[in-house]
Amino acid sequence: MSDVCDPARPRDLLHWYDRHARVLPWRVSPADRAAGVVPDPYRIWLSEVMLQQTTVAAVKEYFLAFTARWPTVTALAAAPDAEVMAAWAGLGYYARARNLLKCARAVASDHGGVFPDTLEGLRALPGIGPYTAAAVAAIAFDRPEVVVDGNVERVMARLHDEHMPLPQAKPVLTAHAAALTPQTRPGDYAQAVMDLGATVCTPRNPLCGLCPWRGPCAAWAAGTQLDLPKKTPKKRKPTRLGIAYLARRVDGAWLLEQRPDSGLLGGMLGWPGSDWSETPPEEAPPIRAEWKTVSEEARHTFTHFHLRLVVRTALVPMDRAPARGMFVEPDTFDPEALPTVMRKAFALVGR
Repeated sequence: MSDVCDPARPRDLLHWYDRHARVLPWRVSPADRAAGVVPDPYRIWLSEVMLQQTTVAAVKEYFLAFTARWPTVTALAAAPDAEVMAAWAGLGYYARARNLLKCARAVASDHGGVFPDTLEGLRALPGIGPYTAAAVAAIAFDRPEVVVDGNVERVMARLHDEHMPLPQAKPVLTAHAAALTPQTRPGDYAQAVMDLGATVCTPRNPLCGLCPWRGPCAAWAAGTQLDLPKKTPKKRKPTRLGIAYLARRVDGAWLLEQRPDSGLLGGMLGWPGSDWSETPPEEAPPIRAEWKTVSEEARHTFTHFHLRLVVRTALVPMDRAPARGMFVEPDTFDPEALPTVMRKAFALVGR
């Protein structure tokens, strides 16, 4: 078996990528890149932020909508927070949207609307971590930075038959990825490894017969590819309980409140409610009303816990003032702008 760090390995993968690269709305194809088309750092950065803990299939529609509405980083920087948060609704992990605005405004105000073209410069921007900085530096600016996402970790674990479980294996797999990162076409190479993991070296049923790296793959030789990468068993997610209060005024307006900037769903509009805890929640109605309980719960799973919301609904008169929150007129209320868990609660009440 040949050495996996042989310089031929990146070349083999790039040849494969030239033929099989995925067509993605933020990507410059290898043929266009060879013809001199330069990737737009704004589009690369935006896609990478959207893709964090989200699938390509889910991101495409949001990416196209965002770039149609805000085609440049300066346009996004000038957008009202509420509009951006509403456009982000449904993508989840809402801290990403808040950091997106912080970063866009820093690029616009401190860098004249031009992204820094080095890893260090990108890392200095608010909301950009090591992975995103490396990805933008490599893909947008063709810097030979090491880009390691879940797809790359899987490819490296199999290529080297690495049985140390994740997340402990991250430094080892990153070192393997660094040893293979070429000076030539590093941006295309970074995307090629991710494409290999997404389309060939898949978590289940990898298509080893189509893999350009099957020859040097240690896991293929050992027959262990289906067992890798190994992962430390996850802890059981706890279940938290809460109450969501959906009050509708007789003119059709809905009572909503803006959540605090910090914490889950920070800065998003949602239904007033109780705290979320593992013990039965205390009642916290936002307005005096005759509350009725919907027979079905709204259920949602976050990264670290499951949530079960009791949904209460009420019809209130025009002159009734809420203790918290604000009424949103029916012609401006858009349930699609709410976070997913809030939309689930609304779906139980109906229109």
